[in-house]
Amino acid sequence: MGWGITMEVSLILNFLNSILLQIPGISQGQLGSADPLVKGMIPSAFGILGIAIGLNLFNAVIRKKMVDQNKLRRLMKETKAWQKERMAAFRAKDQDKINEINKKSAYMNKMNMELMQMNMRPMMITFIPLILIFYFVLPPLFAYTVAVSPIPLNFIPGGYFELTCTAEKVISQPNICKHENEIYFWAWYFLASIAFSGMIMRVTKTTMDLS
Repeated sequence: MGWGITMEVSLILNFLNSILLQIPGISQGQLGSADPLVKGMIPSAFGILGIAIGLNLFNAVIRKKMVDQNKLRRLMKETKAWQKERMAAFRAKDQDKINEINKKSAYMNKMNMELMQMNMRPMMITFIPLILIFYFVLPPLFAYTVAVSPIPLNFIPGGYFELTCTAEKVISQPNICKHENEIYFWAWYFLASIAFSGMIMRVTKTTMDLS
């Protein structure tokens, strides 16, 4: 259960940190270069993997410095216990218990707001260097795509935030995509960041694990 909480919070924070990186691609084309300094998919994939790990470590250090981890875990544990007790009362249709639990709703809402602020505060600092790196450092270094997926990864409808090239893009934008399901470099960073963030949070003791 603790690992699930870690991955859920990690996924949310990394999604918020990464999703805006694609917004310029809506009107200005994908991030990347037709003639990158780093040649080849394998060096590019490992290069961005290293950058993702480095930025996750940077995020974890900032988080550890700015957030009281003991208080954070205490608030999360208390909030989770209240939610579990509330759910059990609803399932049992125990109206007296529900009324008693609901008396703490205002207090728990305040705690949830504090939890959100504690989680968002470090991101407000780390997001600026992340944006600077992605818009001024990485595009000249790497090609538009740096890896190939065995399956399409465009799960968000509407085509606004595509992680992999489509067959249409291969035809219409051959300077960006050479093959279908190639992974854009920002998307590869996002996936690599999600894959390693949980482990880095455990190593740096900034995990949300309540066990």
